[in-house]
Amino acid sequence: MSIPKKRSVALLGLLDDPNPAVREALIAEFHRWQDAGLELLRAVVKDGDPCLASHAQEILRELSDADPIKAFLDFIRSYSYELETGSLMLSKTLGEKVDVGACCMFLEEMADRCKELLMEGNSTYEDCRVLNRVFFHEYGFVGDVENFYNPENTFMHTVIERRRGIPISLCIIYLLVAYRCGIQLEPVGLPGRFMLGCYSESEPFFIDVYERGIFRTIEDIEIMLERNDIELDPGYLTPMPVGDVLMRCCRNLVTQFNEMNDNERAQIFAGFLDEFEKAYQRRA
Repeated sequence: MSIPKKRSVALLGLLDDPNPAVREALIAEFHRWQDAGLELLRAVVKDGDPCLASHAQEILRELSDADPIKAFLDFIRSYSYELETGSLMLSKTLGEKVDVGACCMFLEEMADRCKELLMEGNSTYEDCRVLNRVFFHEYGFVGDVENFYNPENTFMHTVIERRRGIPISLCIIYLLVAYRCGIQLEPVGLPGRFMLGCYSESEPFFIDVYERGIFRTIEDIEIMLERNDIELDPGYLTPMPVGDVLMRCCRNLVTQFNEMNDNERAQIFAGFLDEFEKAYQRRA
């Protein structure tokens, strides 16, 4: 079943309509067209106008609520990865009710607070000092040292709720707030410690979000790695693609659920890792 051209144009023309009744009718219409509706939305996400792509992605999320595992698998296979979308979809995979809108509004709220304090002309380093103040001191985010292997430390919605997380989940939330403020940071997947990197200054620097936003130089990182008998590889300091970030989240969840002897749930996330590997192989 394919959607007639005129019908497709009409549906896409309503994607950014703010009326709740129109939105509800639009979701019902895409649901009626089944796979053809999903394909149309994915095409907009992949190649469309950024604003429309955002609306299309949100409708895809709402359509996926009935089967969150299948939805995340479809997301992996799409090879069209976006960090916020992927993190929120990952949060849904165990069937818990996740208020996506509330999570996004929380990120917006944090970003708005940062914008109140940011000064025009500041360096990225100075901007990140402001983010640190808001993130750690005003909102109280901390690393969960005492219960590191709790899976709630990986899922975005529970990290936001508890204000506790592990390096990668804290970095993801910090990064999404930075994006909203126009601050260019990148995820950096060092062995044993996920951080954020800034490459827009004359000298790159790194933010250890798990350690309450300590700024680190390349030399600092080299010393950290040496303490664990790891030689610094320049590849460790390059930005990590979104797909790899989500894969690292899944690996953490495999480890966390195995620590709880919950092999059934560990296998769910191991399956996601397999799908990521297949997606990469298809693109190789």
